[in-house]
Amino acid sequence: MEFSVGVGLTNACDLACAHCYRDTARIDQLTLHQVTAVCDALPVRSINLGTGENGLHPDYDAIVAALAARGVKLSLTSNGFTLDQSSDDTLRKFREVELSIDFPSEAEQDAFRGPGNWRRVMAAIDRARRLGVTVTVLTVMMKPNYRRLSEIARIAFRAGANYRVNVYQPVKTDAFTLAYEEFWDGFRCLLAETRLVSTSEPILNAMLGAPFANGSGCGRQTVRVTPRGDIVPCVYWNRSDLRLDDLPHTGGDGVLESPQFVRVRQVPAACRGCVFVSTCQGGCAARRELAGGVEEPDPYCPLVRGKTVKLDWARADLRDLLKTGSACTSVFAPA
Repeated sequence: MEFSVGVGLTNACDLACAHCYRDTARIDQLTLHQVTAVCDALPVRSINLGTGENGLHPDYDAIVAALAARGVKLSLTSNGFTLDQSSDDTLRKFREVELSIDFPSEAEQDAFRGPGNWRRVMAAIDRARRLGVTVTVLTVMMKPNYRRLSEIARIAFRAGANYRVNVYQPVKTDAFTLAYEEFWDGFRCLLAETRLVSTSEPILNAMLGAPFANGSGCGRQTVRVTPRGDIVPCVYWNRSDLRLDDLPHTGGDGVLESPQFVRVRQVPAACRGCVFVSTCQGGCAARRELAGGVEEPDPYCPLVRGKTVKLDWARADLRDLLKTGSACTSVFAPA
């Protein structure tokens, strides 16, 4: 089995967004040797560069070139800064780039992220598309924007980009955490105005009747490498049993059997008899852990509340995007 690997070259960033999960206690970064060693130790399907703004790493171009030379399928998640720092040659080495948009207007986006961010993102989308790189707009669905997602989706589609949504995780603060009703209102409004390409958001998939059989890859098909060199099963997971130096000895099988990866795969007792357990597996493990422990069901699950959720939706043609299935995420296309 090959892994979808997330690598944070650095946790440095030019912005200080209030909803960000990255560790800001100190600046850490991986070396070129450490990054390529991941490819030597694990069977890699793809690598996403995320966490901080990777263009702030002094060896960013060399690392991208080294990974591309190995034939690794590369994607990048950015606020726009790293694309600004990338030459055309470096940018073409990515199969996909993702640009973050949280609000559907320049004024709101810049107020939340920083002056000039909207224009930087829009310029980055246009440039990447001209270079033939697949572009996705990424939004974190959270309390301030959950009713605005369809507006952001329209902006993404007009720009020729895919649209992907993650649900906010309270790694540092619960100020942006969605209430149960807000979670479902957000998806209900978005599904009404778009078509669903895919979802590995476990609870959403369950309430749609589990049309997507693979479920989330967290702890099963994904490995995250933090800028400190910790190996974690999910980008929102804050504990690790393994370091980069352990990978040559453990290999992929050893990673999957490490305590934190086993913990991610734990299914709550309340969920074991559920008809959707084979795909939902108890819901998002990181969300459950942050809410009190993976032993408890997903806080957004209607079934454990004795409820159901009806959603009107339509399916879109599948798209081969690297992040699909590698996290609890959903991808949308125009209606």
